[in-house]
Amino acid sequence: MAKLFADAGIVALTAFISPYRADRDQVRALMQPGDFVEVMVDCPLEVCEQRDVKGLYQKARAGQIPEFTGISAPYEPPLHPEITLRTDAQGVEESVRQVLADLEQRGIVPRR
Repeated sequence: MAKLFADAGIVALTAFISPYRADRDQVRALMQPGDFVEVMVDCPLEVCEQRDVKGLYQKARAGQIPEFTGISAPYEPPLHPEITLRTDAQGVEESVRQVLADLEQRGIVPRR
């Protein structure tokens, strides 16, 4: 769907738990050069667990949720993401500003 938007000149921001590099590389290969911007939301596992209001990490650690990324299933971090957001060190507003600034610099969205 994002490719259809990109082909039409529309920016599509998508969010996925995408634990395998090969899957992300496959999506990148579908897109025209420059149309795929990989954003890594980088946060230590301990912080994710502290923020987990649904208790999913606790359930995964107890074996109640199989194949939970980062606990019972692997996560392969990107080797060279275009953008890295350190959400343990920056808030939502700062993260949004960082993404917009990068997209502006790339000419993907117009400068404000």
